[in-house]
Amino acid sequence: MNRLFFPWIIAFIMIGCEGNSHILVKIPEASGICFSQTSKTLFIANDEGVVYEISKEGKILRKKRLGDYDLEGVACDDKAGKLLFAIEGKDSIMQVSQKKLKVKRVTKIKKEFRQRLILRRDKKNGLEGICLVGDSLYLSNQADPSVLIRVLNESKKKVPILDVIDHGHTDIAGLTYHDKHLFMVSDSEDLLLKYDLAKKKIVNSVKLPFFAQEGVAFDDEGYIYFANDEGTVLKYKVEKFGL
Repeated sequence: MNRLFFPWIIAFIMIGCEGNSHILVKIPEASGICFSQTSKTLFIANDEGVVYEISKEGKILRKKRLGDYDLEGVACDDKAGKLLFAIEGKDSIMQVSQKKLKVKRVTKIKKEFRQRLILRRDKKNGLEGICLVGDSLYLSNQADPSVLIRVLNESKKKVPILDVIDHGHTDIAGLTYHDKHLFMVSDSEDLLLKYDLAKKKIVNSVKLPFFAQEGVAFDDEGYIYFANDEGTVLKYKVEKFGL
């Protein structure tokens, strides 16, 4: 065997073993994740319109199909007792009761911001991640343009885009708000990005192990979770990434 090739094989084996050791639970096409401070559980969105609720130890507590939706992100609105899903292709937000997992409303987002077309309502360029910060929702648009948008968390038929953040990275597939910062994962770049909303800039960038990053969440015990579109939820100690 070529001696130059051998180290690469060892590296891939080590990465694979490490990844397997961090698998919390297998969830088909896991596309988004959030942690509820109320129930102390995690909710996972699935590409096929299914929501899962799991414990921090990985036990599946509930599973329900919400309908024919491509769910690409989920945020926990504990104050209102709701889950907020980003629907790809329709560029909409779906509100679901946390207690009964029942769809309450679907809100469309206006396509333009200051006469600039932001949302194209297709799966190639559509919405991916979502998170709640105060009364605002931040959502990531996958491409063309690759930006974050801000809308109000309102129960209306349609809401306008209030702000656009050009973060300078591609394919932001997951969002969460933690420790007064916005955290983003880039699937194409394998990066965890820490964004300061007050300073309007990225203040830290961490290289992630290679997997299909589609969502990110922090719990209340020092762990970080990733939704892996290849069919798993991964769990790591926050300190592993120097956060």
